[in-house]
Amino acid sequence: MKSRKLVSLILIIAIVGLMVYTAFFGIGTETVGVSSVADSMKLGLDIQGGVVLEYEAIVDPSWTEERIRTELDGTKAVMSTRIDSKGLMEPKITVNYDKRRIRVEMPGVSDVNEAAKFIGTTAKLTFHKVAEGELIDQAEVDAGNVLVGSFDAVEIMDGSSIKNSGSRFLNTETGAIGYVVDLEMDSAGAKAFEETTLEYVQRESGFGIIAIAVDGVVISAPIADSVLSTGQVYIRGNMTQSEAIDLSLQIKSGALPLELEEVQSSLIGPTLGQDALDSAINAAKIGFILVVIFMLFYYRVPGLVASFALILYSTIILFTMVGLQATLTLPGVAGIVLGVGMAVDANVVIFERLKEELRNGKTVRASIKSGFKRAMRTIMDANITTLIAAVVLYSFGEGPIKGFATTLGIGIVASMFTAVIFTRTVLVNIDALGWVKNRKYFGA
Repeated sequence: MKSRKLVSLILIIAIVGLMVYTAFFGIGTETVGVSSVADSMKLGLDIQGGVVLEYEAIVDPSWTEERIRTELDGTKAVMSTRIDSKGLMEPKITVNYDKRRIRVEMPGVSDVNEAAKFIGTTAKLTFHKVAEGELIDQAEVDAGNVLVGSFDAVEIMDGSSIKNSGSRFLNTETGAIGYVVDLEMDSAGAKAFEETTLEYVQRESGFGIIAIAVDGVVISAPIADSVLSTGQVYIRGNMTQSEAIDLSLQIKSGALPLELEEVQSSLIGPTLGQDALDSAINAAKIGFILVVIFMLFYYRVPGLVASFALILYSTIILFTMVGLQATLTLPGVAGIVLGVGMAVDANVVIFERLKEELRNGKTVRASIKSGFKRAMRTIMDANITTLIAAVVLYSFGEGPIKGFATTLGIGIVASMFTAVIFTRTVLVNIDALGWVKNRKYFGA
């Protein structure tokens, strides 16, 4: 019997030790294994730094409140698609319906102007049939100096007829053309191109120009001298690789439903956030050490077990956040620290009950069983009410409030496990092994 208890206790200690080691250093190789928490955790804007952009939507005064909300939600969805397709870190996009504003937070981004240009531009793509005899200077197009309306042209289709887009570097038999954007059209777009190019072929000159514009600025003016009926074309111009990729992504995600006016843009440096994180971690370390000292002095053996439970509690929270791909923010760190206090509070309630039972003359084993049973109702009441508060904060809060609620909620569940299951199991095994026979080592 004792050998089984000993093996069980050693196994529990080994599992906790392995979890702590993995949290700090990781385990396995780069291809197979688990990375450390520091390498796996997503950091929020207030810690990692990044870009904050805020836009105000320009809406038609005749629109109803319902339509304005719909347009704002649509704009938010397009922004999210653009950011995701760009491969940036998880953004946080919030809408203030009363002020008609959209706030975008992008951790890890360092260029405000590039982010604003990519997120807030409409990227409205249009194709224009140029009148016979009209010529467009390609050098002026490459310089971005040609506007739709400065020549005789008719719009034949817009970006809504584009099914897909991509970018690549194009080489031909005559040499390198450069980076281009491939377009795949739907049936309506393919028909419009076929009719336009057929008209060009039937002209006296045998060709014509199709002006391709983004937000009214011509970016390419290719010559068509054959009928294009496949619905697959490419846009060429004086584009870099980055510009071609951005244009392709903007076309793919579509135009923004609303016209936006930038009202605020700011760059948050990582140094300030890192300093705040270091201060919070140092505060957590000091608080943790003081709690451990108090628990050891006041409760002795149960206090030692509670200290191991706190270590297990901390690793469970961190691994859970990594597993859920939750973002760690400074308020989230505060939630973890608060959770440590709650985990200790549960142990204090249990140990005080245990001491009462010991003073009443019960054995250690009976005191442990009775102490946990009597304390359970108080612990459940306290944790359930706090969990309800965390759920409400997460449901109605935004940004930092959600980060705090996330870590607080995870911490409540973890503290219940460590205080009720882990602590009880270890104390029962220690008593069964007969290592500690004097009641004063259990705080009595």
